[in-house]
Amino acid sequence: MRNTKAFKEAVAETLAALARRGVTVRPGAVEDIIEERMTGVAQQLGVQVRSAWRYFNADALADAIAKRYQEVQESAEIDAVGQAPMPPVDNPELALILAGVPDSLVESGGDLYSVIVNVAVNAWMAGHIHGEDGCTGCEGSRGDTGHDWDARMATITSLKPDITKWFDRTAWTAALHDSGFSVERR
Repeated sequence: MRNTKAFKEAVAETLAALARRGVTVRPGAVEDIIEERMTGVAQQLGVQVRSAWRYFNADALADAIAKRYQEVQESAEIDAVGQAPMPPVDNPELALILAGVPDSLVESGGDLYSVIVNVAVNAWMAGHIHGEDGCTGCEGSRGDTGHDWDARMATITSLKPDITKWFDRTAWTAALHDSGFSVERR
């Protein structure tokens, strides 16, 4: 199904309709949804998938995806109680994490997945540690040793990370290219 002209056009039309609604969805996710829905329509009607395409409506599918996206966004705001806030953008720890990405790519032989997991885990920890004092659901979760945010930041700051450099997209991209790797859109 995915190699047909109808499928590729359906994906393109749905992504365009989503873009008009201001919703960004990974193309692979849209492909999965379309494949699942078209297979379901064909089975329900007892026809071949190629005959089910006449019932496809990119705008209607985009509306359904956008509605679901909005529902998730709204429910996430309600469920946000107990979650640590994002650390400030000029956080030296996040600068160190970003600075380590080009080196991590080299060390992992270009394994982007492992680099992304490493960044995500470290950023999550930095955000959680930063936000524990203001996190309404985190009281009493530190244990006896606790976390000394000021001491942690003093240690990281003593490493003198160039915060401005690593939050500058151009400088970061140049460092990434210097590592011999790049991330390009297909």
